[in-house]
Amino acid sequence: MGAEKLICSNRKATHDYQIEESCEAGLVLQGSEVKSLRAGRANLRDSYAAIKDGEVYLYNCHISPYAEANQLNHEPLRTRKLLLHKKEIKKLVGKTTERGYTLVPLRLYFKSGKVKLQLALGKGKRLYDKRAALKEREDKREMERAIKERSFAKS
Repeated sequence: MGAEKLICSNRKATHDYQIEESCEAGLVLQGSEVKSLRAGRANLRDSYAAIKDGEVYLYNCHISPYAEANQLNHEPLRTRKLLLHKKEIKKLVGKTTERGYTLVPLRLYFKSGKVKLQLALGKGKRLYDKRAALKEREDKREMERAIKERSFAKS
């Protein structure tokens, strides 16, 4: 197994969605897109995946144009096909139609020279769930700070 090199991640996804399970998918890309990704010029913030005609597609993933590609450059927000096994697609179709799950891209990375996307099944959080998560994180931070101050005062 090759080492993973992170290109970008969708940090807002864990705030907006309750992640149930995830899988790894390949992407169908053009040459200029791969070169731009090697430079780390991508953004997953508003992107999502959807199933159309038995295939999975990635929407609104912004990959910046490659500066040296002049007229052969790609469109930054084009729809990109995701490469998954048929079994995985069937499983995703079942979950997204029945239970109201959404396909959320979590991170984009290189794995043994190929671009991969971590795709997750997520259920949208309600506002009060988000507030509870923020409060929990703040409380944890406060406890760690108090422990650190106490141990610092002893020594």
